[in-house]
Amino acid sequence: MCPIPARLTLLFILLAAPLTAQELTLAAAEGFMLPAAGQIKTPTPAPPIPEHTGVKAMVRELGVDFRHLPSTENLMWVGIGTGGAFAVKPFDTTANQNLSGPTLDKFFKTGAILGQSYTLIPVSVAIYAISRARGNARGSHMGSDLIQSLLVAEILTQSLKLATQRERPDGSGANSFPSGHASGTFAFATALERHFNWKYYLPAYAAATYVAMSRLHDNVHYASDVAAGAALGIIAGRTVTRLGHRPFPVQAAAIPGGFMVAYVRED
Repeated sequence: MCPIPARLTLLFILLAAPLTAQELTLAAAEGFMLPAAGQIKTPTPAPPIPEHTGVKAMVRELGVDFRHLPSTENLMWVGIGTGGAFAVKPFDTTANQNLSGPTLDKFFKTGAILGQSYTLIPVSVAIYAISRARGNARGSHMGSDLIQSLLVAEILTQSLKLATQRERPDGSGANSFPSGHASGTFAFATALERHFNWKYYLPAYAAATYVAMSRLHDNVHYASDVAAGAALGIIAGRTVTRLGHRPFPVQAAAIPGGFMVAYVRED
C-alpha cells in the first residue's frame, strides 16, 4: 500500500483545476480546449457591484443563477468534474485508509465542522448583514454571492445525492455522491476568491481541499465523491459571480421525419 500517490493525485485535481479556470479564455471554453501558449489572457476581474444588494435583489438573483447554470463554461466544468472523479476512482478503496492515523485524526478534526452548512451559511450571512448595516456595498455584494453560491451548491448536491443513491463507505447512508462538504466549501472559496483577487486562489482552495480530504479521513465519502463535489461547488460559485451569460449553444428542433440537434454560436 502506498498512500503518497493517492494523496498527491487528489490534491492535484482539487487544487490545480480552479487555477486552470483562471487561465481559460472564453473562446477556449466555448471551443472545449485549452488556450495555446502565449494566448492566456488576464484573469477575469471581480464581478461589478450591482445597483441593489438588498434581500429582494438577492432572492431575485438566485432565480437568475439557476437559469444561467446551462452554459458552455459549466459544461466544461462538468467534464472536468467527471474526469476528476474517474481519475481518483481507483483510490476509492484505499484513500480513506491512507488518510487515517493518530496524527491525521488531530489534523482533520475541525474539517467536518468547517464544511458544515451551519458554519458556512452563518459566516456568509454575517458578512452580508454587517456590510449592509455599515453601508458597505462591496461587502454586502460579496456576502450575497456567498449565500447564493452555497444555496445553489446545496440544491445541486442534494439533487444528485437523491438521484445516485450511492452508499457511504462507512455504510451510514445512501447519500455519498457527491460530497456536500466539498461542494459547499469549494462554492464558498470560489465566490470569495472571485471577489478578492485571483492571486488569493491558493489559500481559498487549500482550505476547501482540507475540508474535502477530511471527509475521506472520516470515512464518510469516497475520493470520487469529493472530486465531483469540488467541481460542483466551483460551478455554483462561478455561476453566481459570472460577468456575462453565454446560453447553452446546443438547440434541438423538430424537422420533417425526425429532429435535429444544432450547435449555435453568436459572434
